[in-house]
Amino acid sequence: MVLMEPGNIHQVVALLKDMCRLWRSPVVSVVAERNCRPFVVLVSCIISLRTKDQVTAEASERLFGWADTPKLMQKLTVDEIAVLIYPAGFYRNKASQILEISRRLLEDYDGKVPDSIDELLKFTGVGRKTANLVVTLGFGKPGICVDTHVHRIFNRLGYVATKTPEQTEMALRDRLPSEYWIVINDLLVAFGQNCCHPVSPRCTLCGIASFCSRLGVNKFR
Repeated sequence: MVLMEPGNIHQVVALLKDMCRLWRSPVVSVVAERNCRPFVVLVSCIISLRTKDQVTAEASERLFGWADTPKLMQKLTVDEIAVLIYPAGFYRNKASQILEISRRLLEDYDGKVPDSIDELLKFTGVGRKTANLVVTLGFGKPGICVDTHVHRIFNRLGYVATKTPEQTEMALRDRLPSEYWIVINDLLVAFGQNCCHPVSPRCTLCGIASFCSRLGVNKFR
């Protein structure tokens, strides 16, 4: 059952923005701020999967120091890319994915990253989370990136009632005001990392606690 009043989302987002000023932005957003080219955003997203932010930031910087376009990336081997992005999680698999994506971009897309989610999903290793981040951060187009934090928190609030991140994305496309589509991932990732933890969230310190239904929360601080 969805319990949160739809109109409260404006107050919730405003409060989240205030809280998030104290916390670091997600690493892919930081990379995008420095270099918002879609290829850089795409590769950073791939590196970031199941990898800590600090490791992602350092690995991305090393790799882009050598190659920040599909053409330059094709000059590297899988082993060379793997060494540059180590110790990112599954670094060898990611190195293969990055090289294959670069090859396909050059052969099928004239070296340009496509700006549609459907096209991006055709690439190995690119899921809806990554595709939405590339569309929003790389192209500034509307999209809703739903990762584990966005999925968990919106269900915990009672704003949606869904079982998977993809269902949450579709529900938010119908429910969330479009002005918040691009920013919501950054806000909820920072909020989820620092306050609304998966287990024992910091509800007593939370600025949006009065709006939250605490669905699925058995223990909090």
